[in-house]
Amino acid sequence: MTTDVTDATFETAVLGRSTEATVVIDLWAPWCGPCRTLGPIIEKIVDATDNVELVKVNIDENPGVANAFRVQSIPAVFAIKDKQVVDGFIGALPEAQVRAWVDKLAPAPSEADQLVAAGDEASLRAALEIEPGHPAGVVALAELLAERGDSEEALALLARIPESADTRRVAALARMGGEATPDDGVEAKLDALLDRVKDDEVARQEYLDLLEVMGADDPRTASYRRLLTSRLF
Repeated sequence: MTTDVTDATFETAVLGRSTEATVVIDLWAPWCGPCRTLGPIIEKIVDATDNVELVKVNIDENPGVANAFRVQSIPAVFAIKDKQVVDGFIGALPEAQVRAWVDKLAPAPSEADQLVAAGDEASLRAALEIEPGHPAGVVALAELLAERGDSEEALALLARIPESADTRRVAALARMGGEATPDDGVEAKLDALLDRVKDDEVARQEYLDLLEVMGADDPRTASYRRLLTSRLF
């Protein structure tokens, strides 16, 4: 699946995500003919490749990202891993060259990777015996534990790996006792907490946890984050 990234979402969708998978960023513009040639090719290849994800940035609408990469010509493609550029190319390469480039980014799955892919608790625990800091394994097992109420173990597991959008979400779920955000009543709960966030650290954490579990895709999240900022500052 390809994600469109903006200046506002770049840090989370690219840098944050790159701690868990290699993120390929395709910088393009609607007026760029070679971009239209390359786009479908790289989408097809990355979609068929494990542990590599594709994001696209329209540089006309997102000059911040373009400036960060010092883009002078497009299409420009970069691979990001652990928040660092590890490879890249400029121009619309032929499909065979694009495939070879992507293949270099995706080493064969390790034994731990295969166990994590199985997804059950026993396999996840076995994977973390082999690789205690396996990001996907830690997140998956921590989420399983959080959902059944084993909050302390879930939070201890998450402490093994760098913070990311996924770790923040699962940690919030653990602190909430494994209860996903209800559709009914969540706004009333956030409104009530909002009156206490400035002086009550527990209320502030509960408020933030609700937003994390709701997720950035929920249109209410951004609004309630702005309300929090106005109350705190």
